[in-house]
Amino acid sequence: MKAVLQYRASPRLRQRLREMDLATVVVDEFDKDGFRREMRDAEILLHVLEPVTATAIEAAPQLRLIQKIGVGVNTIDLDAARRCEVAVCNMPGTNTQAVVEMTLLLMLATLRRVAELDRLTRAGRGWALEPAVADDLGELAGRAVGLVGFGGVARRLVPVLEAIGATVLYTSRGPAADQPNRFRPLRELLPMADVLSLHVPLTSETIGIIDAAALAAMKRGSILINTARGRLVDETALVEALTSGHLRAAGLDVFSREPVGADDPLLALPNVVVTPHLAWLTAETLERSLAIIAENRRRLGTGEALLHRVV
Repeated sequence: MKAVLQYRASPRLRQRLREMDLATVVVDEFDKDGFRREMRDAEILLHVLEPVTATAIEAAPQLRLIQKIGVGVNTIDLDAARRCEVAVCNMPGTNTQAVVEMTLLLMLATLRRVAELDRLTRAGRGWALEPAVADDLGELAGRAVGLVGFGGVARRLVPVLEAIGATVLYTSRGPAADQPNRFRPLRELLPMADVLSLHVPLTSETIGIIDAAALAAMKRGSILINTARGRLVDETALVEALTSGHLRAAGLDVFSREPVGADDPLLALPNVVVTPHLAWLTAETLERSLAIIAENRRRLGTGEALLHRVV
């Protein structure tokens, strides 16, 4: 059963695929011709970030399963998958710990201006900082952290943040039965949070949820963290808020356009810490993912119900 992984896989990942005998052809995301060629007789597509379009699905007549490595399926044309009777599955929980740790890392990195200090130190100017920089270095302890969304990542962040000394609040469609006292409607949470962290999927309801009005409602000097999806945020408004000083900083793992270009205005700002949509990626995440791939491949062959089926 041939599978195609459209991803610039590391040597270790390639080795693990061979060891598990998953009969997987690895194609770089930038190799469009190679991808089209390999998909002609593929039954499984292992999908990471490169969008899976209707054209790609329709050009793969033997395709039976699109297995998302991760959770979000907004990069897959689900209507086309249904039309072509191709199953779509994801992997809830496999990358939760990795995203939790990256979220915490971005919170601390923005508060301590790590990216800027790293650059200055490497240039031999570490002790030649502007005196005002010292006034802008802060701690997470004692601050209010607002979580937008209260799924697996947000829930696991609560005890971590509390152990550091932060106060944790959240917003979602409604209060969770086990933690109702932390809940605040978004309009109330925005001016309360010193750090606002996004943890919702990208849907028609959440696109642009952090727009110019939401950013204006945030506390002056607060920080925005996004390890969810770039299009949750109006990035033009975010640049303005960061440039004006209304927002102190932002920590971003995701962008509206990916891969993010070197000319993106956000990358020119010294108060932005960025990573290239890799919050999910650790060796441990990949091991958990490989186990689900192997099981769903087996189930596809036997006709059993697939794990975590979305379509």
